[in-house]
Amino acid sequence: MGRSLLEAGKKWARSIKRDVVALSLAARDRRTPWAAKILAGMVAAYALSPIDLIPDFVPILGYLDDVLIVPLGILIVVRMIPVDLMAELRAEAARRQRPVSRIGLVVIVLVWLLLLALIGWWVGSRFAMD
Repeated sequence: MGRSLLEAGKKWARSIKRDVVALSLAARDRRTPWAAKILAGMVAAYALSPIDLIPDFVPILGYLDDVLIVPLGILIVVRMIPVDLMAELRAEAARRQRPVSRIGLVVIVLVWLLLLALIGWWVGSRFAMD
């Protein structure tokens, strides 16, 4: 039982990795509907970013994106793409190496910088001496 569960988990993880690459291809494919293109690009950019929005060392929340957010995003976008096109994109993704999203990296770094600036502003306004 434990071995088959482990194998199922490995198979699921491989399919997630393949689908992320397929979504990055879908975001650039002219046959993909525009709404799916935008969401596919967002999900792929986030999933392929070398850093996470919530770092993995943060207890529980750090793995939330890996286990819940990315798969849920993939599920939503896959339903927006025609079945035959998604099958073609998955086949192409299986032949490619996993790319790295520099756009996703930049967006996440900007989010962290904005968060740090907001915290700095809040601390400065809270403890400012009048």
